[in-house]
Amino acid sequence: MKVERPRALAAALGLLGDAAAPLVPLAGGTDLLVHWPVRPDARTRGYLDLQRLDELRGIRWSEDALELGALATYWDVITDSRVGAEFPILVEAARQVGAIQIQSRGTWAGNVANGSPAADGVPVLMAFGAVIVLESRQGRREVPLDAYYSGYREGARREAELIVAIRIPRRAHALQRFVKVGPRRAQAIAKVGLAVARSEEGWRVVAASVAPTVRRCRAVERRLEERGLPGSPEELDDALRADVAPIDDLRSTADYRARVLARVLFDATRKGGA
Repeated sequence: MKVERPRALAAALGLLGDAAAPLVPLAGGTDLLVHWPVRPDARTRGYLDLQRLDELRGIRWSEDALELGALATYWDVITDSRVGAEFPILVEAARQVGAIQIQSRGTWAGNVANGSPAADGVPVLMAFGAVIVLESRQGRREVPLDAYYSGYREGARREAELIVAIRIPRRAHALQRFVKVGPRRAQAIAKVGLAVARSEEGWRVVAASVAPTVRRCRAVERRLEERGLPGSPEELDDALRADVAPIDDLRSTADYRARVLARVLFDATRKGGA
C-alpha cells in the first residue's frame, strides 16, 4: 500500500494530477478499516493522506456563509457555540455519527465523499443548500450538494480533484429538524434519515436510507409550498413515492422505511407552523 503525505495543498493537487493510478484522498480514515476485511483493493490502492494540510482545517465565517474546511471534523462543529446557535441541526447530526472517537476524526467532507445513502451529515448539509468546493491544478469549481451524486456512491469529484471546503449559505430559518431512526439511540446506521429546513426561500426536505443516494425530496417540497401543511402522514404518500425508492435489506424493509419516513416527515413539518 502506497501512502503520500504532502505538506501543502498545491503538492497534494500535483500528486492527484500526476499519479499513474488514482490516489484515494484520506482525511479522518474512519472508514478505512471497515473496508479492509471485505475489499481487497483497499489494501493495495494508493492513498493521499490530507492530515498535514493545515490549509484545509477549520471553520470560517463570512457575512453570507459558513465554510467548513475539508478537514473540519464533527467535533469541531459540536464544540463551536456559534454553529450551535445558527445551525443547531448540524450539531445534532454530528452527535449521531459514531462515538466521540469517530466524531473527533471523521470529517464532513469525508461524509460527502464516501457517498453512503445512509449518511448522517449529508442530509443536513443538503437541507441547508450546501455547496461543495472542488479544486485541482486547473482551478476551483463548485457543485451544489443536491446535484453532487449521480448514483450509488458516485459523486461529482474527478480523480484529479479534492473536496477543499463545504460552503453553507447563512439564512434565517423558521424551522430546522433532523431525525435519525435506527435500531438504537446512538452508534447505529440509519434505517431512515430526515433533514428539514424552512427559510424565506421555502422548504428543503432531504431523506436518507430510502434511495441509492441521499435524496432531496423536491415533490414533497412542491406539495408543501402549494398545499400547505399535511393533515395526516398519508397526505404525503404520493409526493414521497415520486421522490424516494426504499428497498428491503439487512437493516429494514422497504415498507417500514416508507411508513416511518411519512410519519417523521409529518411530525417535522407540523412543527414548522402554517
